[in-house]
Amino acid sequence: MRARESGMPDRDYWESFFDPERILDRLGLHAPCRDVVEFGCGYGTFTLPAAKRITGTLTALDLDPGMLDATRERARARHVTNIDAVLRDFLADGTGLPDGAADFAMVFNILHVEEPVDLLREAYRSLASGGRLGVIHWNHDPETPRGPPLDIRPRPEDVKRWGQEAGFVLTGDVVDLPPYHYGVAFQRV
Repeated sequence: MRARESGMPDRDYWESFFDPERILDRLGLHAPCRDVVEFGCGYGTFTLPAAKRITGTLTALDLDPGMLDATRERARARHVTNIDAVLRDFLADGTGLPDGAADFAMVFNILHVEEPVDLLREAYRSLASGGRLGVIHWNHDPETPRGPPLDIRPRPEDVKRWGQEAGFVLTGDVVDLPPYHYGVAFQRV
C-alpha cells in the first residue's frame, strides 16, 4: 500500500533538501548501534550514511523496486556491504523482522500515511528494549518546496502524540532540521 501523496522527485532535487549526517546526529544514530530498520528507503539518501555508522545490518524497506535498485547501486558504488534492501509493503505486511530485531528505526517523511500509529506500532515491535526511533517530516508550512498537502502533513505535536500512543517515550524536544524539516526522537522502554 503506497503512502498518500507518495512519489519521488528526481534524486538530486530530493537530496538538496537534506543534510543526512546532521539529521542522523540530531536524532541520535551513533555508536554503539548494531541493527537498523528503515521504513521507506527511497534513493538511499539516509540509508548509506546510517549504514556506515552501525556495526550490524541496515534493513532498508521500500515498496518501489526502482528505489531499492537505486539504493543497492549506490551501496555497491560506495562499497557499503551491510545493507539489506528488501521489497516490502510494511504498511500492509509489517517489516518481516522478528520482534526486537533492531536497535534503531528510521521513519523519515512518511507519517502522512492513513494509519500513522499502526506504522509506529510496527516500528515499536521491531525494536529491542531500549531501541530508539527517529522521525523526521516536512514542516507544516505552505512555503516548503515539497511534501504532502498540509491537510495530511503531520505537525510535531501529532508525531509526539502518535509515538506515545504506539508505546514510545519521548527522549527530547522537537528538533529543528532547517530548512524544511523537524525531527522527533523516541525510545522503546
